[in-house]
Amino acid sequence: MDDNVELKRFTTGQFLNFALGFFGLQFAWQMRIILSGPVTENLGADPFIYGLIWLAGPFTGMIVQPLIGALSDRTRTVFGRRRPYLFLGALISAFALWIFPNSGLIAEKIGAHYNLHLPEVTGLLIAAVMIWIIDACINVAQGPYRALVPDVVPPQQHSVANSYMSLSIGLGSVVAAGVAPFLKWAFDYQMPIPAQFIMAALAFVLAMTWTCITIKEHSTKKTKVQETEEPEEKYSFFKSLKDFFALSPEVSKICLMQFFTWIGTMCLLINFTQYAIHTVFQIPDLSDVSELAKEMFENKTLIATNFSSVCFAVFNLVCFLVAIPIGFLSAKYGNKKVHIISVLSMALAYLGMGLTHNHKAVILLMALSGIGWASICALPFAMLSQYIKAGTEGSVMGIFNIFIAGPQVLVCTLVAWFINNCSFRTPEGINYHWEYAFFVGAVSLIIAAVIAASVQEKLLASNR
Repeated sequence: MDDNVELKRFTTGQFLNFALGFFGLQFAWQMRIILSGPVTENLGADPFIYGLIWLAGPFTGMIVQPLIGALSDRTRTVFGRRRPYLFLGALISAFALWIFPNSGLIAEKIGAHYNLHLPEVTGLLIAAVMIWIIDACINVAQGPYRALVPDVVPPQQHSVANSYMSLSIGLGSVVAAGVAPFLKWAFDYQMPIPAQFIMAALAFVLAMTWTCITIKEHSTKKTKVQETEEPEEKYSFFKSLKDFFALSPEVSKICLMQFFTWIGTMCLLINFTQYAIHTVFQIPDLSDVSELAKEMFENKTLIATNFSSVCFAVFNLVCFLVAIPIGFLSAKYGNKKVHIISVLSMALAYLGMGLTHNHKAVILLMALSGIGWASICALPFAMLSQYIKAGTEGSVMGIFNIFIAGPQVLVCTLVAWFINNCSFRTPEGINYHWEYAFFVGAVSLIIAAVIAASVQEKLLASNR
């Protein structure tokens, strides 16, 4: 972005239009969150293998987002800096979303077509590859999308802009999670899992295409004089990392806060559907049982999965409802204060979910968690954006994503290993203490709130 361009204040309509692409991105991401557990468990994944498959998100996030963010800062095309990544990320991800729930069927057809005796794990391997592609492409789109905020929105409205993105995250998740339970409730029609993934693929592509068409990026084309005087520097991750932490001493605190915040967040996002199926509905683990046993629990598993979808819909509906108020409250009282209260409310909800299996109580506690989720989706980015220098937006957001992706590795490995070693036997078969993930998450969120309290926020006036 040209430093001399004076950014015009966004209207409410412009904010809503700006956030539409993120609606589609979150629609796809939410479907992957809710349904990846049942799909992979049916293909033979136990809690630890399931956690390892989830490593797709953090690894691609740590590698893809910093790289794509830096590339998007330097990209010069007739389509802009960020938009090529938004569109291509959505398009490739949509293809993988279609394949993922059909992985077992595809493995069978490949074996039959070539007369091969493929091992049973082949379907799980195909599913794992599709998960990695989905997560990588979502990261390809997400980093440049976040970088659009400082690109096109004036500094005084960064908190509000991120809150509108939080709003779109909430709304996209509500719709994604709510369609199947609504169809079952209203028309007694159980939407098949593959159909839900096709719906997510279409939502991602169409919403992101609309954003690419309607959001105007400022010209980034250099003149011949600028190209002579300012030769393009080669990208160096370590130099970018050094420059990132040199922005301000507060940046390190924000990153540490984000690290513990996302340990807590991923304890819910990764484990909730399995918690709903195996802890709330007390269905035994189905990763290593006969097809007959799977058929016995098929209907109850669908009911439990729909319950998880309802809970995620409530969780994200609250995020949707409080996203804009959180933006305005943070503009009035400061990002830090609002974020601390929101994160602590989420920690309290986690403790409740770890201690109760009552269906109504779990739904209410997920609603309470939604307040923290709305803040997590907006305010850390608003806190960081105060220190971003023009022209480095993509690099900064990409590096910041490491402190979102890194904690996920711990949840996908250590927490998954912990749950995998906390099994117990029931009359129906082996089960696991999935609720233990919420105790780990609650502690992490409390630590994040303590760190947030030490952050000295930059005064908005200094940005003017």
